Amino acid sequence: MDRVQKAEALFTGGCNCAQAVFAAFADEFGMDEELAKRLATGLGGGVGRMREVCGAVSAAALIIGMRLGPDKMKAYPVIQDFCAKFKEKCGSIICRDLLEGTGATMGGAPEPRTPEYYQKRPCVELVKIAASLL
Repeated sequence: MDRVQKAEALFTGGCNCAQAVFAAFADEFGMDEELAKRLATGLGGGVGRMREVCGAVSAAALIIGMRLGPDKMKAYPVIQDFCAKFKEKCGSIICRDLLEGTGATMGGAPEPRTPEYYQKRPCVELVKIAASLL
């Protein structure tokens, strides 16, 4: 299974967007998948379901930081390039913009993962795009 497939499987298995992307790359850093999920938990739903920067994008920034950090001069341009490519493919890096028209709400508890959830949300595709760009 490649990393895109792994991120998709993690998301459809119940992880949030950030957890799915970050955990799909955990082994690259010698990190346990469970720890990766814990680290990325708060980034899901545009940071705690506040619909700010997409969790898949935030997770990608973490991964790039793990690869190139702590050197900000190396990491920042790569993160900016990633964000530009994601925005080009998806139209935005902002969760609320990406979910516009889906009925997604801010705050509160996450929605149950039902077949309807996956049909109305672009999140699984966003997770796959983020993983593929990495």
